[in-house]
Amino acid sequence: MPVLSDAIKKVLVIGATGALPKSMRIAAREPLLAKLELGIAGRADLLIIGHPKSGNTWLKAMLSRLYQVRYGLPEKLMNKSDEYSRRHPEIPRMAATNGCYSYESAVGKALAADAPDNPLKHKPVMLLARNPLDIAVSWYMQFTKRQSARKQELINHNLDNPIDRHSVEMWEFVRHSEIGLPFLIDYLNGWARDIEALPRAAIVRYEDLRHDTANTLARILELMGESFSDEEIAAAVEWGSFDNLRKLEAEGFFSQGGMTLRNPKDPESFKVRRAKVGGYRDYFSPQQVEELETLVNDNLSPVFGYTPISPRAEAATGS
Repeated sequence: MPVLSDAIKKVLVIGATGALPKSMRIAAREPLLAKLELGIAGRADLLIIGHPKSGNTWLKAMLSRLYQVRYGLPEKLMNKSDEYSRRHPEIPRMAATNGCYSYESAVGKALAADAPDNPLKHKPVMLLARNPLDIAVSWYMQFTKRQSARKQELINHNLDNPIDRHSVEMWEFVRHSEIGLPFLIDYLNGWARDIEALPRAAIVRYEDLRHDTANTLARILELMGESFSDEEIAAAVEWGSFDNLRKLEAEGFFSQGGMTLRNPKDPESFKVRRAKVGGYRDYFSPQQVEELETLVNDNLSPVFGYTPISPRAEAATGS
């Protein structure tokens, strides 16, 4: 009997619990999905930790492209990289998780500095960090325009102040203590401490991946113990460029998974949305920007290199 893929297992859990009343549905889903998430992480050769909208999907797309080309695998499976590993066991498995929301917190708890020793702590782990100000804006767009109803239900269940995606304003969302900028700062600070305690871990910044994609990708491959030529990496970077991925998303190339086209008439609903470093400044007044930047300057760990933020800093665009 063929082994079911992780994606199919997740679909079965969602389907089997769909008819239950809300409270029972959540109570049934969370432990089952947490067990599945830990299983995915346990089989992975690289754990990618990153808050939603930190570049996880983009990074996985470029890594998947490297193996897709090398092994001549179908392009249509690009956003389902576990299928590549199932077809060719020599292709390393990559597991991406935020490690904090709902069932995904199971991986975060296992990797925490104060958690008992366990096999996950000895795997290559990469924290994909991004300026929390840019995450906050992109996270708002994701939450209100792309997030599935079932995932929102699980996230809101664990919030003291749940969020209505249909009515929440960006300023309210960004300042929300449990999901907005204050939480994002705590999230990054916590992972900075946890990563430091892991033997095979690294922090990679989204901004560096945007600025020097090829060399940063090569650094990640080195962490994985994988070897690709400069030409192979350059080709994967070109395929994973903002313009190409945006075009593929608009054409409906990604028929399943996190890059599925939602609303072709709303540019802010695209998974590949803007990729602009410092783009948060385009959405707020100067006074609001100053308030948010002060919050980051006063509270975010300097290990990431995002602070201090100059009030007059010019927003830079990625290539």
